[in-house]
Amino acid sequence: MNSVVGLDIGSRTIAMVEVRGGEIAFQEVRDTTHEPLQQCLELLQGREPELLVATGYGRHLARANFAHEVVTEIKAFALGCHFFFPECRTILDIGGQDTKAISVGPGGGVEDFQMNDRCAAGTGKFLEIMAMALGLRLHEFGELAMRTPSSQKISSMCTVFAESEVTGLIARNVPREEIARGLHEAVCDRSMALLKRVGIRREVVFAGGVAKNPCLRALLEERLGMRVLVPPEPQVVGALGAALSAL
Repeated sequence: MNSVVGLDIGSRTIAMVEVRGGEIAFQEVRDTTHEPLQQCLELLQGREPELLVATGYGRHLARANFAHEVVTEIKAFALGCHFFFPECRTILDIGGQDTKAISVGPGGGVEDFQMNDRCAAGTGKFLEIMAMALGLRLHEFGELAMRTPSSQKISSMCTVFAESEVTGLIARNVPREEIARGLHEAVCDRSMALLKRVGIRREVVFAGGVAKNPCLRALLEERLGMRVLVPPEPQVVGALGAALSAL
């Protein structure tokens, strides 16, 4: 098969990966916006893959319009992470609106998974809203949290209540870096609970857009007591796995 395209249509971003000869030939990530179908069509412009496989929240929308096949995000992430790290046995994927913990066997097959998809707590959206509450851009949020070992404990992980709590802490003149650190620790604790439910085995791979956050990665490594592997571009793992599922 000369060319296979995988599309991961998520709540925040759409990732596309073209695979030729078993290797990544092209990749791109863009915002989903309010017109995901239009974004997909623009990404695919000028490409004529033999097979197009979609995953993510919008996979059925893609199937109804142009995709040949669809695959679950769980399977796609397992295959994508295995491509980058064949020794991978545990995956943490934190995306825009959900968090997944996946146990992977040899060959990239899914053995077990747990998913938090009923609440935005601990997801990319949660971090985005908390960054805004602190008057920060998202990329500044993790950097600020790493400037101090001290943290302000956050009592609620509900996005609405946590935002109100952060506003109150700012009014009490609590240092922003301590609030940021506390928020990251709360997300890390929630992620660890999910990982423990599937069983933590080496090697652990951190994927999804939130894997770009340096503080969260450092906290996970501290809690796990081991190095955490992050793909070169953690946002394309699902799209890559979708393409690989066709091979």
